[in-house]
Amino acid sequence: MADLLPVLWLCGPPGVGKSTVAWELFSGLPGAGHIDIDQVGMCYPTIPSDPDRTLLEARVLGRAVANFRAAGASCLVVSGYINSRRGIHTEHLPHAALSVLRLRCDQPELRRRLETRARPGEQRELALREADVLDRSGLPYPCLDTTRLTAAEVLASVRGRWPAHPVRQPGPWPEPEPTPGEVLWLCGATAVGKSTVGWEVAQSLWRAGYVTGFVDLQQIGFLRSAPGLGPGNHRLKAANLAAVWQNFHAQGARRLVVVGSVGQAGELRHYAEALPAATVALYRLHAGPDQLLERIRRRGAGDGPPVAGDDLRGQPPAALDRAHQAAVAQAEALERSGIGDIRVDTDGRTVDDLAEEIARSRGW
Repeated sequence: MADLLPVLWLCGPPGVGKSTVAWELFSGLPGAGHIDIDQVGMCYPTIPSDPDRTLLEARVLGRAVANFRAAGASCLVVSGYINSRRGIHTEHLPHAALSVLRLRCDQPELRRRLETRARPGEQRELALREADVLDRSGLPYPCLDTTRLTAAEVLASVRGRWPAHPVRQPGPWPEPEPTPGEVLWLCGATAVGKSTVGWEVAQSLWRAGYVTGFVDLQQIGFLRSAPGLGPGNHRLKAANLAAVWQNFHAQGARRLVVVGSVGQAGELRHYAEALPAATVALYRLHAGPDQLLERIRRRGAGDGPPVAGDDLRGQPPAALDRAHQAAVAQAEALERSGIGDIRVDTDGRTVDDLAEEIARSRGW
């Protein structure tokens, strides 16, 4: 068991607090890693044998656990959906010492929470039905009722069940399996529009029926106090990207849209080593100071989907001003270095226009 990585999976329906608690728990644990399981399963259209993508996500997670272990993580905190009838595909997690905690909430309170947060596109009735199925499923996981608990109380309860684990020494990294295909990577400064434009490119391919993957590098590289990884955790991100792509490819994907920052040309070697058989095109999006300020303020006001690690959402004006100064400096540094195969100026242009141009340039 000593060689296994301790993994805690917080599961349950939308609205029970699993993502919030998982992030706060991760943030307070030295050497911990974190993954929201939804972030490693965005490959569409789905296939009939895995309609909810839980098998795909388990396979990716199994590879990611090995990568976090190699990076020296003390433990891994996972949050997200599980198959409400079957449970977790543990056969694909051979490197994990897995603990599962299901969070639940009574239906009236869960409905109130879902209506209060009012996320665009969230299917509340489906979430409520899912909660009922989980309550009746008989899955053999411990359960924490959050109905009458504040978020802080839920976090305290989970922390009591999941103490800090000792920091581990980094180990050998798994060898990536060469996987062919076309990878479109959008990089650029903070708030330049990488995720928004990349998501629109992916959606256009999904609408056209092409099996395509989407991944945000930030979301697969969360690791606190990583020894020897360097700024940005690029080696871990690259290894996890290879895990994602190998499994997306096995689902029929031949195209992958990647979004994420890169600061120096030397960081790119990790990705070249992780994706030796893929054709990777790096597009650098650029925006001027005024556009960056506008986009940072929109993000601060809550524009865009809520994701783990968003350091702009809900921030006060002073913090957003500092973020703007940093983003301008970042954009200027990227301009000087010339990183990217293709530079795309985004000033004054719509997301649809940019996505269409980029997809067309790739022959997509």
